[in-house]
Amino acid sequence: MKATLEHANFTVADPKATAAWLNTVFGWETRWEGAAMAGGYTVHVGDDHTYLALYAPPAPVASTESSYDVIGGLNHVGVLVDDIDATEERVRAAGFNPHNHADYEPGRRFYFDDDNGIEFEVISYA
Repeated sequence: MKATLEHANFTVADPKATAAWLNTVFGWETRWEGAAMAGGYTVHVGDDHTYLALYAPPAPVASTESSYDVIGGLNHVGVLVDDIDATEERVRAAGFNPHNHADYEPGRRFYFDDDNGIEFEVISYA
């Protein structure tokens, strides 16, 4: 069996709010939610095979550093979609600003930053 990424876990200000827009933009579902370590709260969103774990501690602290400058920082999350144009419309409708569009072999892409400061890359090979 080849190795497959099963999930990634990152800290957000409001897991339920982040889950809501992720589910709307990418067509995912909330797989689980509940109490988490250190008195925090976690929501898992994704599909039957992969998911993002959205964790919030009792008192989240906003980062003041660029993830690209910090060892171990999360630089961006890449999400593969079939219809990049429809996804971009949903990203805009969710209040985010797509940028850095590129058409390249073998596909197309754009980026956007969410309200947690997490950068997402949306990719399509269709």
